[in-house]
Amino acid sequence: MRKMRALADIEDTTLQIGPYKLENTLIVAPMAGVTDRPFRELCLRHGAGMAVSEMMSSNPAMWHTAKSKNRMVHLDEKGIRSVQIAGAEPALMADAARYCVENGAQIVDINMGCPAKKVNKKLAGSALLTRPDIIEQILKAVVSAVDVPVTLKTRTGWDPENKNCLQIARMAEDCGIQALALHGRTRACMYKGEAEYDSIRAVKEAISIPVIANGDIDSPQKAKQVLEYTGVDALMIGRSAQGRPWIFREIQHYLATGEELAAPPMEEVEAILLGHVQELHQFYGDLKGLRIARKHVGWYLKEHDLIGDFRRTFNAIEDAHQQIDALQDYFVNVA
Repeated sequence: MRKMRALADIEDTTLQIGPYKLENTLIVAPMAGVTDRPFRELCLRHGAGMAVSEMMSSNPAMWHTAKSKNRMVHLDEKGIRSVQIAGAEPALMADAARYCVENGAQIVDINMGCPAKKVNKKLAGSALLTRPDIIEQILKAVVSAVDVPVTLKTRTGWDPENKNCLQIARMAEDCGIQALALHGRTRACMYKGEAEYDSIRAVKEAISIPVIANGDIDSPQKAKQVLEYTGVDALMIGRSAQGRPWIFREIQHYLATGEELAAPPMEEVEAILLGHVQELHQFYGDLKGLRIARKHVGWYLKEHDLIGDFRRTFNAIEDAHQQIDALQDYFVNVA
């Protein structure tokens, strides 16, 4: 059995994906409807080493919609530009990868982890775990289609009785995948219960490409525990960064010093939140931006607005400028 990694070893670890060396080993997970450009750049500013864009459909009919255009990465974006694609047909996935690279992607990530029914009913996302034969075709097609690194995000299996992450991990390495992110749940588990890390540890021991642990990494202490137990090369953080983008710097600080970083003062939370909402208004336009801002504000304030009165009032606002005014008033009068 592998000995637990010393903290000094964790500090010195860097992650290289193809020619790209991450600034640190903390990655923002791709989340549909969440990891848009404003959120990715916010997390990068607060300590993430890389942020993966929300998934884009491999269906070419969808590429020129407003939603897909907003999900694309672009040449002027900061940091390493990684974009995730989802689909079930090898040829279309290859075309999607080429399209993303033409538009600025430096890394292409393949989605085989999404458990959403609307994705799975098309055999995409984690539904592919029931068809290793198609997985192999997709991996080979995408890797052959582009000259940038291709990575894979997946789950431990279809359900607890059918875990095949070791098989998929070995296949991924053989097909030329350059890093593997593994969520410690099966598709059937969705996001329920607790993520398990034994499968992630087993995968790390079985392959030589970088392995990234994902699932329930919600504190600096948990981050250190997962790194030590699994021996992985990096951590991927998703839901825990919603409304808390500074979690990346908190984890970084703890791994480097062994000490907890003080929580951001309310003044800083206000500045981060207001800046985020204003960026959403600018990126999407006032109407769509104010609607998308609602869920982010809910995440930021869930620990402060415990009863939810302000969030209910805020969600009824239909004017972008009034959203900003309401948030400013909240921090002055309530927080």
